[in-house]
Amino acid sequence: MASLYSLSSFISVTLTLVVLFVHPAFSVSSRRALEHQTVQTGFRITLDHVDSAKNLTKFQRVQRGIKRGQHRLQKLSAMALAATSDNSEVEAPVHAGSGEFLMNMAIGSPPEAFSAIIDTGSDLIWTQCKPCKQCYDQPTPIFDPKKSSSFSKISCKSKLCEALSSSTCQADACQYFYQYGDYSTTEGVMATETFTFGDSDDNKVSIPKIGFGCGSDNEGDGFSQGAGLVGLGRGPLSLVSQLKQPKFSYCLTSIDNSKTSTLLLGSQASVNSTQSSEAIKTTPLIRNPSQPSFYYLSLEGISVGETRVPIDTKIEEDGSGGLIIDCGTTISYLSGNVFSKIKKAFISQTKLDVDDSGATGLDLCFALPSDTSEVEIPKLVFHFKGADLDLPAENYIVADSSSGVLCLAMGSSGTSGMSIFGNIQQQNFLVTHDLEKETLSFVPTQCDQL
Repeated sequence: MASLYSLSSFISVTLTLVVLFVHPAFSVSSRRALEHQTVQTGFRITLDHVDSAKNLTKFQRVQRGIKRGQHRLQKLSAMALAATSDNSEVEAPVHAGSGEFLMNMAIGSPPEAFSAIIDTGSDLIWTQCKPCKQCYDQPTPIFDPKKSSSFSKISCKSKLCEALSSSTCQADACQYFYQYGDYSTTEGVMATETFTFGDSDDNKVSIPKIGFGCGSDNEGDGFSQGAGLVGLGRGPLSLVSQLKQPKFSYCLTSIDNSKTSTLLLGSQASVNSTQSSEAIKTTPLIRNPSQPSFYYLSLEGISVGETRVPIDTKIEEDGSGGLIIDCGTTISYLSGNVFSKIKKAFISQTKLDVDDSGATGLDLCFALPSDTSEVEIPKLVFHFKGADLDLPAENYIVADSSSGVLCLAMGSSGTSGMSIFGNIQQQNFLVTHDLEKETLSFVPTQCDQL
């Protein structure tokens, strides 16, 4: 049947995600201030998962990713609550924080290597700095700005300081405060520095005067995988905005593929022109004034086999609701009432016993039969505005023969109203954010060959 997949073809599927290393394709010789500099070409950064160095089975990686995803969902829900709250005690907006991918780079002159979490749900670039009032343990030495000849504090009158949601001024130095959804915080001085991307001597790219937060007071959970965060959101503080790159793309390899994934910026982020127009699925990027950093999409429905479930993911007047696309969340989450309809459709069309043990951390699992040759799984299509995205089975089904389960790689976000299109659903698509046209495109791509 056209609306079904055979189970036997992907019974070994499990979730594996990816983390970042940089392979640039150009050099930047100009030392002009970054506020007046436009990078004319593009570069690429390779990605590895935060668990790539750990000795874990594939299914253990799945479960760890789900736990992190649930933690991130709680942050996003807290953000939505803060954005719609009339409580006068809420002094500063909160941001997503944490994620699934690390970006290896270096800071300062001479450069000191460190890794940071990338986050498409926030804007600020920051790392821990000496002297520390409060710092968490990190894998690499904490950056000491006194040892760098290119470190410079930002004036309170600078555009980057004005772009902060919460800042103060001390001796004309811009002091920042940034709060994340679980009430983790980073606080310190805003500065500019030379950042170097690249993991070998022959492909280093150094870019001067990138604005960042030099954090001397950093508290909370979720940061320990790296030495800070790199915001890739839509605001002026993000790396994408500071590089003045109108496009960026990423391509995530298959969940059972050990090869790295790729982040592309600038000219290299363009949609492959060799693809047929039918293969390129393009949908508008939606803005939410209450959450300006996020990349919102308009999801109009989801088809499970022959059953189409209508969905209204519009952003409410108070800023709640909506659906974001997020590379930092493992699986997709839908509001509770919508997910219950998707779950019901899957159960009715999948002729397997439901597994209610709850051992996997996923909301819907089936008992895996010993003979899978005749088992069929309904197809899954996300109907975005102007783009029907037909997902391969491995982008939404997780099967593990040792545990005897087959699970849907989606979940419920409860009553928060927040929906997320996660990175498992995005694998083996080149996902291009065109910030000039305000569109997002999906192109089927063998990401391990990009």
